[in-house]
Amino acid sequence: MVRDATERDWPAIYPFFNEIVAQGHSFAYPEDLTAEQARGWWMEPPPGRTVVATEGPTVLGSAKMGPNRPGRGAHVATASFMVDPQHSRRGVGRALGEHVIDWARTNGYRSIQFNAVVELNEAAVRLWSSLGFLVLTTVPEAFDHADYGLVGLHVMYLDLGGDDPADAAPETPTSGVGRGSGSP
Repeated sequence: MVRDATERDWPAIYPFFNEIVAQGHSFAYPEDLTAEQARGWWMEPPPGRTVVATEGPTVLGSAKMGPNRPGRGAHVATASFMVDPQHSRRGVGRALGEHVIDWARTNGYRSIQFNAVVELNEAAVRLWSSLGFLVLTTVPEAFDHADYGLVGLHVMYLDLGGDDPADAAPETPTSGVGRGSGSP
């Protein structure tokens, strides 16, 4: 079951948050955050939202979501996901991903952009690709992986029914407007 996270869930989220960040494989959060410091990085205030995937009283994983940027970028959602390593390979990430996609669509977002998916995080890349996300680009050497050093970060994108991203590019002016002097 996926439901809104409450403050009572934080003591169950923090241990796997701390473990995953310390591994240095997938998140660029500062290391050695106290539980109180980490709460500020994960528990999203409105208009964002944080959820947990549970089985009975056990928290299996968590996701946070909200606008990718404020103001003129607020029509694009973003999200981050963590699954307790003790509960991996059970479909928790997929359930959280599907929940976030439904939430974003229901709340009128036109797309979802993941800003920083570590290219070596094959399970995440495979999951997001299977849910329809595209890798738009890879920023070289943007993540300092604990085992492999500098590796790329994928920017991934899912259209939620809006225009194709290629169609959104501004048109090239056909008149002299905007051209510098000396242009033909």
